[in-house]
Amino acid sequence: MTIEQRIKNLSVPRGIVDVVLDTDAYNEIDDQFAISYLIKSKEKLNTKAIYAAPFLNEKSVSPKDGMEKSYNEILKLLSLSEEKCDVFKGSERYLDNENTPVISPAAQDLAKRAENYSPEKPLYVVAIGAITNIASAILLNPKVAENTVVVWLGGHAHHYHHTKEFNMYQDVAAARVIMQSGVPFVQLPCIGVVDQFTVSKPELEFWLKGKNPLADYLAQNAIEEAECYAKGKAWTRVIWDVTAVAWLINDSQQFMESRIIPTPIPTYDNYYATNYNGYPMRYVYRIERDNLMTDLFQKLMK
Repeated sequence: MTIEQRIKNLSVPRGIVDVVLDTDAYNEIDDQFAISYLIKSKEKLNTKAIYAAPFLNEKSVSPKDGMEKSYNEILKLLSLSEEKCDVFKGSERYLDNENTPVISPAAQDLAKRAENYSPEKPLYVVAIGAITNIASAILLNPKVAENTVVVWLGGHAHHYHHTKEFNMYQDVAAARVIMQSGVPFVQLPCIGVVDQFTVSKPELEFWLKGKNPLADYLAQNAIEEAECYAKGKAWTRVIWDVTAVAWLINDSQQFMESRIIPTPIPTYDNYYATNYNGYPMRYVYRIERDNLMTDLFQKLMK
C-alpha cells in the first residue's frame, strides 16, 4: 500500500461504504447504542455483518460465555429494530500469543470477506470490544490488513498514565497484532477522549422513551444499569462505543477531531511504547459531544 493510499484510507470515507462491526454487546449498555446507530445510518453505512466478541467480567463466567451472551444480544437488537444482518459467533478465548489465531466463525468470515475488497475500496471494520476476532482474521489472511480499515474503541489517551482499558487489557496480544500489522488503523481512546461522550437520565427519557420499541429498550436498559449504582443521585453514563461508528460519518469533523501520528506499540506491562517508525495511524483526540448526541437521538427516534 502506498503512503498516499494509506493516508486516504485514514480519512473519513466518502459515499456509502461497507462495514462490519465487532462487538461485546452484552458487556455494557453502550454497545447496544452503537449497533443501533450503525444500522440507523444507512445514508452512508452498509452493514454487512456483525461479530460477537469475547469478554469476561461480572456479567460473564468466561470469555466464551461473554461472547455467547453478546451473540444473543445482537440478535435481540436486530429483532427490536426489525433489521436483518449476518451475525457470526466470535472467539471463545483470547490470543495465546501474537502468531496463532483463535479460529471462530467471525474470524473466518472476515478473513474470507476481505478478499472481495482492496486498498482502493476497503471494507471498514468497527471494533468495540477486545479485538481478538480481528487480529485472528489478520493472522489467518494477511490480506485483511491490506483490504480493510480498522476503527477501534480501545486503550486510553496516549497522555494517560497506563493502558488498562477494558478492551485492550483483555487481550494485549491482539492489540499488538493489529497495531503492528500495517492495517490502516483509527483509534478512539477511552479515558481522556471518549469519556466526554456522556448521556443523562433526563435526556434518555426526553428523547427516546415512547418513540419505538428499540428506543424504549435502549433508554430503559441504560437507566436501569446506571441506577444500580447511582439511584437517587445525579448521574451521567458514558456511551463510549457510539463514537467508533460515528467516525465513519464524521464529515467536516462534525463529531470529532483527529490527527495522524506514528502507531505506538501497547506493552504487556500496560503502557504504550513509542515507535517513531510505526505505520501512520489516525488518533482521535476530541469529541464534539452535543453534535454527535443530537445525531444519535434523531436517528434512534425514527
